[in-house]
Amino acid sequence: MNESSSLSLAPPGESMAEVHAGNRERLVAALRAHLSAAGRPLRGIVLLKGGEEQTRYCTDHVPLFRQESYFAYLFGVREPGFYGAVDIGSGQSILFAPRFSPDDAIWNGKPKKLPYFKDMYKVDSVFYVDELAQVLRCECSEHGHGEPLLFLLYGQNTDSGNYSRPASFEGMDKFDTDLSTLHPILTECRVTKSDMELALIQHANDVSSEAHVEVMRKIKPGMTENQLESTFRCHASMHEGCRRCSYTCICATGQNSSILHYGQNDGTVNDGDMALMDMGAEYNFYASDITCSYPTNGKFTRNQAVVYNAVLKAHNDVISHMPPGVKWIDMHKLAERRILESLKEEDIIRGDIGDMMDRRLGAVFMPHGLGHLLGIDAHDPGGYPEGLERPEEPGLRSLRTTRELKQGMVITVEPGCDFIDALLGQARDDPICSSFFNWEKIEMYRSFGGVRIESNVYVTAQGCKNLTNCPREICEIEAVMAGAPWHSRDSCSSATTTENGLSKA
Repeated sequence: MNESSSLSLAPPGESMAEVHAGNRERLVAALRAHLSAAGRPLRGIVLLKGGEEQTRYCTDHVPLFRQESYFAYLFGVREPGFYGAVDIGSGQSILFAPRFSPDDAIWNGKPKKLPYFKDMYKVDSVFYVDELAQVLRCECSEHGHGEPLLFLLYGQNTDSGNYSRPASFEGMDKFDTDLSTLHPILTECRVTKSDMELALIQHANDVSSEAHVEVMRKIKPGMTENQLESTFRCHASMHEGCRRCSYTCICATGQNSSILHYGQNDGTVNDGDMALMDMGAEYNFYASDITCSYPTNGKFTRNQAVVYNAVLKAHNDVISHMPPGVKWIDMHKLAERRILESLKEEDIIRGDIGDMMDRRLGAVFMPHGLGHLLGIDAHDPGGYPEGLERPEEPGLRSLRTTRELKQGMVITVEPGCDFIDALLGQARDDPICSSFFNWEKIEMYRSFGGVRIESNVYVTAQGCKNLTNCPREICEIEAVMAGAPWHSRDSCSSATTTENGLSKA
């Protein structure tokens, strides 16, 4: 990463437009390379349709609009109803804005004119949506493309299983279209981050880290989980301008902390329970995704420390083994092994660790995948490109990617240890798996819930850099919850760093 990046983190404007202009340049270069390798002419226009405002079910309530992610990546447009085009030959970009009716000025204020969008998003030209077919025909003719060819976005998101919807417009039948080329290439562009993208993700991490510390300081028995969510959101929005979160906040305490995608946040905080806070702010579309676990009263019991330190060891060991070329499935197995070793030391499980790994015993305690790509989406696409198969074994089938790490990736590291009745019941019913458990000790942890620790990590040429800055060691957490100050990232800038990105005192 270029530490001296000049990207301003002021409210979205010219500097933010540079991020998306850089993304367009990367796409054009990748498409040209692909077409050249395939012996195809370097012609055609990439066409994407932006998101539309949606009402809530059958009502007239319109939730806060958030742009479709691929469109946001290329254009950064914050308003609904747009189309965007990029000419592969010339690299020029065009936005198409919706026309506004006279009544729009009454309800939504004075409509912005086309020059505003051209200046705001730093594109080469802007027209209205109803001019789209005519402009694209002229663009093809002007640049000698011959028959108009449109590269449309169509492909599957391997996290959700949903498909991108290709752009359509009146008169598109007069154009040749390509539905197969764009999606894998644009998705691969999103897998590695530019310096400017990384600066935005770092800012979202800094904001979220501060907000997590604020929640840590304010949590008290008797509060409700939704008050903890409100504390996080308030800090992120009021102090740093992050109006959105990257995903539904998980504020789980007690046994709720073993529900992997818990989001009700309506429980009461009980004295002595573990809290699991999984929350991340979004800045200029770019996500963060951070999880902290700690006791609600600020003091770890011995059992809580056992489970927490097992997860922390897995978290730290994975981060110390993340140079480019490492297979992510191997990092997942490393995390499982470290957790099993720690549980064995406490006689919670018994037997040979290798045999436990062969029987996939780690999936009983960590049924979720170790982490996921992070960018404009909390679960960024590209986890399973064509030719990479998803594993079928327990735990491994939950991995959102099994790729080899590449320099420039941002990925989350989120090991966990959960005591989930359904999984423990299945293990007890399996005569072979059951023999590994000290069921008397397991009963002591059945109401424990779970622990997860999640950091956002950037893969460098030599190793990795942890972008997250939250208290992690038990002594740090207890001190911060008792009122001790927590250092900002700037105050740590003088610390030296190992080749794997771990800071040393």
